Amino acid sequence: MTYQHSYDRSIADPAAFWAEQADHLAWYRKPAQTLVANPDGTHQWFADGQLNSCYLALDHQIEQGRGEQTALIYDSPVTDTRQTYTFVQLRDEVARLAGLLRELGVKQGDGVIIYMPMVPQAAMAMLACARIGAVHSVVFGGFAANELALRIDDARPALLLTASCGLEFDRVIEYKPLVDKALQLATHQPRQVLVLQRPQARAELREGRDLDWQAAVAAASPVPPVALAAGDPLYIMYTSGTTGKPKGIVRENGGNAVALRFALRHIYGMQPGDVWWGISDVGWVVGHSLIVYGPLMNGCTTVFYEGKPIRTPDAAAYWRVVEQYRVNGLFCAPTAMRAIRKEDPQGELFKRHDLSSLRQIFLAGEKLDSSTHQWLEAASGKAVHDHWWQTETGWPVTAPCVGLEGCGVRPGSSNRAVPGYHVRVLDDDGHLLGPNEQGAIVIALPLPPGCSQTLWGDHARYLQAYLHSHPGYYHTGDGGYLDEDGFVYIMGRTDDVINVSGHRLSTGEMEDLVARHPAIAECAVVGVRDEIKGQVPLGLVVLKDGVSLSEQQLQAELVASVREQIGALACFNQVRVVKRLPKTRSGKILRAVLRKIADHQPYTPPSTLDDPAVLAEIEGVLASLARAS
Repeated sequence: MTYQHSYDRSIADPAAFWAEQADHLAWYRKPAQTLVANPDGTHQWFADGQLNSCYLALDHQIEQGRGEQTALIYDSPVTDTRQTYTFVQLRDEVARLAGLLRELGVKQGDGVIIYMPMVPQAAMAMLACARIGAVHSVVFGGFAANELALRIDDARPALLLTASCGLEFDRVIEYKPLVDKALQLATHQPRQVLVLQRPQARAELREGRDLDWQAAVAAASPVPPVALAAGDPLYIMYTSGTTGKPKGIVRENGGNAVALRFALRHIYGMQPGDVWWGISDVGWVVGHSLIVYGPLMNGCTTVFYEGKPIRTPDAAAYWRVVEQYRVNGLFCAPTAMRAIRKEDPQGELFKRHDLSSLRQIFLAGEKLDSSTHQWLEAASGKAVHDHWWQTETGWPVTAPCVGLEGCGVRPGSSNRAVPGYHVRVLDDDGHLLGPNEQGAIVIALPLPPGCSQTLWGDHARYLQAYLHSHPGYYHTGDGGYLDEDGFVYIMGRTDDVINVSGHRLSTGEMEDLVARHPAIAECAVVGVRDEIKGQVPLGLVVLKDGVSLSEQQLQAELVASVREQIGALACFNQVRVVKRLPKTRSGKILRAVLRKIADHQPYTPPSTLDDPAVLAEIEGVLASLARAS
């Protein structure tokens, strides 16, 4: 297939195009209805079809003769552990865990929270839920107890699965105390907690509620996969919302399976038997699409890595894995490559390892800067591709489709729209813009299969957040432009969600925490550019009259508060005291202006600015930030 032919067909007749793609799946009941439009602007894909995502990932692969092929490679430099599972071995482990979940009373449609590090049992937990039709929600282990509690109350899980600890290169992070605290904070209580004991830290189990994972699974009986409707939810993935309350993105079984088969084959160019490495965490959407479901459903071997790009033991960690397992395709965030570049600016560590198996490197999660792009291509000798997608879409919106002929690439862009995505650019009034005109990036409806069509328990919020701003379009929240050849350039967020090392975090939520400090009169948190992390939050605070607290002590207390409530991954480390914040006459804080001042970008004071003198004061205060960096 050629890119242009596939893209044109997907836009002109999406139902026919995706019906053909759905034919490649092993359905229990093939759908007769491909696409149904709902009155509210959302759509149903393959509504009358039946399938099971775990079956597609494991049982079906065994039926195709891949039972003895390696399905999952676990590589943990932080514990010096290497382990492999064939498709048969992984299926058997998952079937027993699924049997245990059922014995514990988990039914089809029940929620299950998974709060685990990057160990194989995390993938097994996801697949076990999928096997019996439970709806899993994986919460990244780096999140604080308060964040976990919010998700427990929203998902209302019947069961919580966790581990005794997670590991960094220099420390052990005990999970069980965080889980216990989250359950103290949460209103909803899961019936039981299943705990995977790791030797680096043993957890205390509460009698009557907590179960030992290894012992319980050993005594369980395996169960087969159940037939599910294509529209039944597979998982909930929480993403930061601007109100501080996380949004539970819902992914459906049918559309997800069709989309991920298309993505692995035609975007990433992977075939059954290839070795794929999605470098992320199962707490993020990449971990779902490109570590667990996508590779396994496509008959690939997936690498499951517990470690960092550097200091495990050095900046050659990734290249050791590529050589050792003969990795064919790799995905990671630009942050990781910037960290490697900082440690190995001349690319000398690449030369230690044989990278001949690697065909290409894909980067996403934040904007790929040209210098990192050029350095990585030169040092690795491989094609490096930028592409763009979101938690909400679940798979790439724009990308170089290396599995389709004639797609082409253009450095500096996130490349062209993937078949199925009709990407457009609108101005503030909703009018279509032409080539090279910057505005709001939107996607014309219907969204292709795999994209979220609702939020868990709050469909009205989904409609308001994504479909209300521009009727007939999905509002991505990103700004940018298309060039004359259809290549898409993403310039940044249009709301107050910032991207820290590929993690979308709400500055509104951080502002709420900062504002709770008794010394703070008002505040603003904005994202500023960072060489390694892409963006980091900066807190600008106005003190109450008569407060004598030093700026150093205030910063320490605010940093500790955000770390406690959100987690260290927020990278909230910079606070500056200012006399006033720039506002409109109506009292709205001009956050866009603050971002530009902090990033030393030119800006035009809006006509609604209340007091122009405040901008000079802000510039003077933030000059110290530039000197510090």
